[in-house]
Amino acid sequence: MMTMVQLRNLQDQVTQELKQRERKDLHQARDQIMAIAEQAGITLKQLIQDGVPRTGKVAVRYRNPDNASEQWTGRGRQPIWVRSWVESGKAIELLRV
Repeated sequence: MMTMVQLRNLQDQVTQELKQRERKDLHQARDQIMAIAEQAGITLKQLIQDGVPRTGKVAVRYRNPDNASEQWTGRGRQPIWVRSWVESGKAIELLRV
């Protein structure tokens, strides 16, 4: 039978071994993926991208009915005009484009 100290030491050893094996597996997987990409003539940059060009633009989802130049994509903080609209008890869905 093992003492508590021995069990904790064993637990630490198991944790360390798991971390080492995970790192080893990750490096092996990365090497295999890179070898396949090189054989296919694909660069690392191409491999990381999902094939869809990034334009940086997101479609507008909400527009202020009182001022059409005020628009919001629905991402990030709500603009003041959206927050005021919702706080006044109106549904945000009424602002949808």
